[in-house]
Amino acid sequence: MARGKSQNMGIRKSQPLPSMKMMKRLKKKKLIDPFTKKDWYDVKAPSMFVVRQIGKTLVTRTQGTRIASDGLKGRVFEVSLADLQNDEVSFRKFKLMAEEVQGRNVLTNFHGMDLTRDKLCSMVKKWQTMIQAHVDVKTTDGYLLRLFCIGFTKKRVYQLKKTCYAQNTQVGMKF
Repeated sequence: MARGKSQNMGIRKSQPLPSMKMMKRLKKKKLIDPFTKKDWYDVKAPSMFVVRQIGKTLVTRTQGTRIASDGLKGRVFEVSLADLQNDEVSFRKFKLMAEEVQGRNVLTNFHGMDLTRDKLCSMVKKWQTMIQAHVDVKTTDGYLLRLFCIGFTKKRVYQLKKTCYAQNTQVGMKF
């Protein structure tokens, strides 16, 4: 046995048993399923898409000062373009933000577009340079857009060299 250590070091005291009052309180408390306090809302895409019905979403019912529509506004839904256009090409993803609630319908507006990870990975190849750029644009109707562009160098028709890299001065161009 090591010097200075007691024999009871590994033994822990168990927690005291709950009192009778505590047991009565626990029995009185009813277990309520949280989904009984929620409502389903239909999510609608903007009119520019063929399919308007995206899906459904849950929100806690209006109770006191908490309004259900405020809980829905600002939510972002990510939907494949194939689902919105009844199409087979599914590598584009659209982000739609909830802006208005009409009855049981949540109306959305365009919030962003992105490519799926597998599509981006398939575009990136060895022996070439990936060039990326972005710019902020303000439209005439007041929207602010941040546009991202991605490009790749390509071999020429009769090129024998294995690589086709861009120079650093060409890659680092600012807009």
